[in-house]
Amino acid sequence: MASSYSLVERLGRRFFYGWVIVGVGMLGIFASGPAQSHTFSVFIGPIALDLGLTQTEMASAYGLATLVAALCLPAMGWFLDRAGAKRMLAVVALLFGSACAAFGLVGGLFWLAIGFAALRFLGQGSLMMGSSNMVSQWFNRKRGTALGLMTLGFGISMAVHPELSQWLIEWVGWREAWFWIGVTTWILVLPPIVILAISKPEDVGLHPDGVNRSSTDEDGVESVGPQMDFTLSEALHAPAFYIVAASLFTLSMLVTSLHFYQVSIFADQGLGPNIATKCFAVSSVTMIVMMPVVGRMLDQAPTERMVAAGLIVLTASLLLASVISGLWTAVLFAVVFGLSNAVSMNYVSFMWPRYFGRTHLGRIQGVGQTITVIGASLGPLPLAISKDYFGSYDPMLVGVGAMPLFFAVIAFLFLRDPVRSVSKDATP
Repeated sequence: MASSYSLVERLGRRFFYGWVIVGVGMLGIFASGPAQSHTFSVFIGPIALDLGLTQTEMASAYGLATLVAALCLPAMGWFLDRAGAKRMLAVVALLFGSACAAFGLVGGLFWLAIGFAALRFLGQGSLMMGSSNMVSQWFNRKRGTALGLMTLGFGISMAVHPELSQWLIEWVGWREAWFWIGVTTWILVLPPIVILAISKPEDVGLHPDGVNRSSTDEDGVESVGPQMDFTLSEALHAPAFYIVAASLFTLSMLVTSLHFYQVSIFADQGLGPNIATKCFAVSSVTMIVMMPVVGRMLDQAPTERMVAAGLIVLTASLLLASVISGLWTAVLFAVVFGLSNAVSMNYVSFMWPRYFGRTHLGRIQGVGQTITVIGASLGPLPLAISKDYFGSYDPMLVGVGAMPLFFAVIAFLFLRDPVRSVSKDATP
């Protein structure tokens, strides 16, 4: 810890060390890219062809594996609260790189599901949860802005990982591609975690935002203070928990479905995989531009209105996906979908500390992230069924568009700051 004090002291003479933590978190979010649906989308075709699997079999394996991964996340949340984000992230990064390197060895549907489960639990679940937890611990008043910058890592991943994966598949095949993805993950993320990461500002004698603030700053912007730190039991008694969970479930489910089948949706309209991966890049640029904007808005605008607006943007993405007919409609979809991704990534990181505080954040995140990842696990299945039984993705794209609209209304009308309904001594 002495070395941590020394590093923070040197850098702290110039700026608040929390911004270094944002950079480490951004790398963690970027490194989770191989476990995200925008990367899997590039591999689905080659894997299905090699293993002789149907779309529904692939989606079922992916969904079941993601569900299993989700059910393990509360335990990871408990470990996160006990060990701290630094130790948790170091362990997860080491295991995640190993899982990537081994994924190319899968030889059938069962082992494919096991591989999916390992990648989703370690990358899409644990690595993202630990990164957002660490950044949330360092900020209160500017949490939305900090998390908006952190989640730029996801937008950069959308630009890099599909293109990189497509290039590796063409040059060395999909199996060896995963080996190199694992190696680069180790090289990229382990050194910053070991050298720079610090779990909480209190570990080095600092406070969130770099100053000791009350729950409301001089500009009237509220921040979550210790008096608002809910235990898991208290959070589960609050209606806000379930409205937030339902909203994040919807965002995760439907954004995942669009990521997972973007290449296939484009192919149905005669647009090749190269165009699809380039549209991932368009979405990523939009996401990169908009994530700091969305993060800043979360710090300033009423949260319930932000949640409702984000769900409406998701509906627009689904409807646009159903009417893609050429290059320009594909680009328009990619731009709106990029905004949906900016919304989704910011909200998943921001909402739990916003409503329930920092002290028991790992446990609350663990349960919340479980619900979110269950949404992701179900996401590909409706579109797979639509394709297999109706010959098109369009009927389901239009049908599921009503889901975010419904929860947008619920959030706008009923999402409010939670009030404790059990004693402060409740068991976390």
